[in-house]
Amino acid sequence: MRRHIAFECNGDTLVGTIDAGEAASGLLIVTGGNELRCGPYGSHAELAAKISAAGFPVMRFDRRGVGDSSGYNGGFTTSADDLAAANAAFRKAFPRMKRIAAYGNCDAASALMLAQGAGCEALVLANPWTFEPEVEAAPEEPVQPQMTPRAIRAHYLRRLTDPRALLRLVTGKVKIGQMAGSLVDAAKPAPPQTALAQAMADGIAGFAGSVALLVAENDRTAQVFLSQWQDNDPRIRICPDAGHSFIEPQARIWLQGQLLGALRSLG
Repeated sequence: MRRHIAFECNGDTLVGTIDAGEAASGLLIVTGGNELRCGPYGSHAELAAKISAAGFPVMRFDRRGVGDSSGYNGGFTTSADDLAAANAAFRKAFPRMKRIAAYGNCDAASALMLAQGAGCEALVLANPWTFEPEVEAAPEEPVQPQMTPRAIRAHYLRRLTDPRALLRLVTGKVKIGQMAGSLVDAAKPAPPQTALAQAMADGIAGFAGSVALLVAENDRTAQVFLSQWQDNDPRIRICPDAGHSFIEPQARIWLQGQLLGALRSLG
């Protein structure tokens, strides 16, 4: 059963959508960028219905200045109060719910890390955004993240162990010139960790709950995140052949499984 709710955040009104469930653990979905709570291509609304059908309550919401919510949109770095307000509203709507797992993709994942988990008991963080803003791009010219040398090396290492990728190479389906240029870039020294990435790492360093770091294999933002993060972090899980929003059929199933696993581990 799906319904809408409204709640307050620093004098502004935030609007959310709730899908019912009887479990003692629930899922808080945080949207990235300036996307509405339905998510890209309606994927969050669809995901909420799937998780709710498994018995877990789900809440999505628009942060201040986005969608149906009032107020000024200060971006993901200023959304800690929005997250705290959503957490409180979610718990109030489901008094029997004792634990919350929060899911965020891209800068929503970054926001949850900067907010030190936003009062949740578990975090599922996909393709965290680690780029420092440099110049303000025109609306028709969005800034595209660039792969770092370490990310390029990791990308080609995965490809060299993938039989399908090797077949494409020997059959001439890979542009050799483009690959050679990428290998030259891979030989360059890795850039230092961004201040944002360091702040994100500091934010969840003391987080007591479980953390899963989801990486879409074909997403450039995710590849750059890997280059900014510690190589041996056991919390990293890679979804093969997935794009940024996990819209591929197998990626949707994989993501749903990761979220259900996090919720069930909460008890």
